[in-house]
Amino acid sequence: MCFCVAAQKVNDSNTPLHALQPDYPIPYTTTQAADVKQVMDNVLAYLDAVTPAELVNSATGEPITDLKIPNRDAVLKTGDFRLTSYEWGVTYSAMLLAGETTGDQRYTQYVSKRFAFLATVAPYFRALAKSQPQYKNPLRQVLEPHALDDAGAICASMIKGERAGLKTGVRPLIDNYIEYIMKKEYRLADGTFARNRPLNNTLWLDDLYMSVPAIAQMGMLTGDAAYYDEAVRQITQFSKRMFNTEKGLYMHGWVESMDVHPQFHWARANGWALLTKVEVLRVLPENHPGRPLVLELLRAHIKGLASCQSGQGFWHQLLDRNDSYLETSATAIYTYCIAEAINRGWIQREAYGPMALLACDYHKSERKGAG
Repeated sequence: MCFCVAAQKVNDSNTPLHALQPDYPIPYTTTQAADVKQVMDNVLAYLDAVTPAELVNSATGEPITDLKIPNRDAVLKTGDFRLTSYEWGVTYSAMLLAGETTGDQRYTQYVSKRFAFLATVAPYFRALAKSQPQYKNPLRQVLEPHALDDAGAICASMIKGERAGLKTGVRPLIDNYIEYIMKKEYRLADGTFARNRPLNNTLWLDDLYMSVPAIAQMGMLTGDAAYYDEAVRQITQFSKRMFNTEKGLYMHGWVESMDVHPQFHWARANGWALLTKVEVLRVLPENHPGRPLVLELLRAHIKGLASCQSGQGFWHQLLDRNDSYLETSATAIYTYCIAEAINRGWIQREAYGPMALLACDYHKSERKGAG
């Protein structure tokens, strides 16, 4: 005869209150480095497979290996993503940081291979464009940037590669980008980076990230303090116009000719602003007179974001509108920035650690649910 005893239900009558596990939809768990690394490795394997660094003939599909012979059919081999867009500047920076943090050189080599490829083919495409004015240059963004989106993010990643000792030959590309950012990009009368779309003299919050980290990195690369001063000036002047001190959030757009500025607190744009401050604080000298202001803005911004995080761990597309959808890219940026700020002692772990953990745990629960 078998006697089966049912497992005792854990409740207040048999377990001290402090030992009961909270019944959250997304429970807090201990984040394991191995789990994080596995996700990173999966991302690396995928991106390595779908972002070829190769020159091909668009008419035949054959690889082009002789760069001494001009060929107007020369194009970059098509992959799932471009190699030179601002998104890829973020990706290259992330890969470099992953290699530095984990010691896994596959991340670093991924960036090194693609930077060396771009540096090698840039003169080839420059010569083609010069000799054939109607030629549609695949590296137009690199060789002739027309906007901060073309220049800043990838320039910052290239400078990081140079500082890390990568021998890729990208310094001429860096100098070309910086020339555009510092001397050619449109500005307001006080020097703030601006656009003339959709209206004249418009500030887009995105442009903080598309310019300032590269400028600050150039300060580190060259030792010229003027770059640090310019980085702080841009953060200051954008923030005076666009940071809502009561909410601790940035508006997305600001138009000089308007007296009333509707405030739409777009999640990803706030991510670019937050990431800019983190990137600048990582390289800005401790004794720079602008550092306390940047640090103060970072803390105020993270405090504002704390009040907007959803119970699922994500943030909404419009941060203060819970009827807008939950957004992934902004959540990823916030999670990294908050964790980085904690690790560097800029904000308190006890106060803000749960924000980052909840966002990470949501991702883990989603992956498990997906099977």
